Order: sequence, then structure tokens, then C-alpha cells
Amino acid sequence: MSERGPSKRRLSGASNGGSGGNAAGGGSGAAAGQWEGSGNAARIRGVNAGIMDEKVLELVFRTLNWDPQSLCVVARVSRRLRAVAERVLWRELCVSRAPRMVAALTGGAPASAPAAGRIGGGWPALAKLLLFCCGAAGAAVPGHFAPVSRFSKTSGRSFLSRRCAGDLLYVSDPCEHAVAGAADDVGAYRGVFRGFMRSRTRAWLVGHRAPLEPRVRCPYCGARVWSMTAAGLAPRSASRRLGANDGCLEYFVCVSGHLHGSCWLARLSDSEGAGPDGSDADDASADEDDVGL
Repeated sequence: MSERGPSKRRLSGASNGGSGGNAAGGGSGAAAGQWEGSGNAARIRGVNAGIMDEKVLELVFRTLNWDPQSLCVVARVSRRLRAVAERVLWRELCVSRAPRMVAALTGGAPASAPAAGRIGGGWPALAKLLLFCCGAAGAAVPGHFAPVSRFSKTSGRSFLSRRCAGDLLYVSDPCEHAVAGAADDVGAYRGVFRGFMRSRTRAWLVGHRAPLEPRVRCPYCGARVWSMTAAGLAPRSASRRLGANDGCLEYFVCVSGHLHGSCWLARLSDSEGAGPDGSDADDASADEDDVGL
């Protein structure tokens, strides 16, 4: 006990400059050298070394073409890797798959700024929305990875009522599913608002105290949702855009701005609703992003 007391005082004096002059500086330098050289400090200093380094992980997943299933596996390894994935890797996956769409949603330029922006609901939720069709629970259609999806601002405008014109909404083409015993196919679609917290759609829903659905959750971020059909914000142009049977359209928007829904698709001839090249005539390529696994 008698030896430990002075030792503690000498270390304290060296770190606080109590002995003065070069001796104090030398003592501090020696203590710092010992602190950096071994024990827990070495582990703390090496937190971002090797595979834990964000830049290294970016290079690895860029080589893998941002494979979403591999990213899911890595994000489950530890809390630290999950944090890196949520902060960096999912964001870069979104930028690689839909650069123009991400640029529009974050207000940046396609080549640089999208990576710096924030997104409602987080980057993992947006990545899931880009790559995963949520299916249709009412028709017992399960969710699945979508090999290719097209998201369009032009489609999004068809889902906005006149009172909400001015909001920016991307909506996918419907993912068609055959249902046993049904004459028509089910179309499942999804979308996302830019800046939903400041949107006219949210302002109307909150201002009119539209109730949140008690039994439906967003399949992408888990948040509560509003029914656009129940709120009277589902325009007929949405049914026409999707090619849905009248009165068979139902879609939801969550508090983070993610949209999902399903409808029964009417059987159309090859010439209905299409331009000369088989695509919608009012679409512009700058308004679209094709997303693939």
C-alpha cells in the first residue's frame, strides 16, 4: 500500500504537468507511448483496421456489385458491421442501382451528392424497397426479390390527387402474379416520396386527422401506415396507370413516406395504354430508373 500511493501521485503529476518542464513532457510522452502500444488501447486504436474499415468494405462490395444477400449476411455478423452497413453500404447499394432516383430523392447530383443526403426511413428500407416486391397479403401472394423493376416519377404523378400536386413520388410498375382460381392477375407495386415530412400529402393526412391503419405495417421500415383509399386520396388516374379493374385498387403510405399496394389487373390488348414502342407514351427516360438485382 505504501508503494502504490506515491506511484499513483507521480503518474498523476506527469499527466497534469505538476512536475514542470521537460520532465513532465517526457513523462507524458512515455505514458502516451505505453498507452498506445499495448493492451486495450491497441484494440481501441485498431477498431477500423482491416475488414472493419469502411473504405475496405466499400471496395469489397463494389467488387461483388453490391450483392444484397451478401450485404444482409455481413450486417448480421456484429453490431459494428451493422452500423457500417446502415451508414455506408446500403446507401452505396441504392446509388449503384438507381442513381437518378436517389439523386432526385436527396436533392443531389447523380454523380456525387446523393451519397451525402438523408432518406426517410433510412437507407436499408430504401434498398429493400428497390429490390423487394412485398406481394399482396389479401391475395396470399408472398413477397420476393424482384429481378428487375422500373420506378418512374410519371407513374408517381398518377398516384397524387390534385390537392397534393407538387409532391415528388416514385412508383414502380406493377409486379404481376398469377393467382390460382382467379381469372385476373394481381399486381403489386411500391414507391417512395421525396421529403415526405414536408409533403402536401402528409400535411393533408395530418390536417384532416386521417386514422392510421391498426393492422397494417409498412413492409419496408415497419412503420404505421395510412390507407390512401380510405382517406380519399387515391385518384382514378392511378387505376388507369396500373391497368387495374375499377374499384380494385388499395394502397398505403407509411409515416416515413414508403408506398405499397396491390390491385387486380384488367386484361388489356397489346395496343391499349402503350405507345408505338410498347411503352407508355407520356414517359420520359429522365423520369425513370431501372433497378435490377
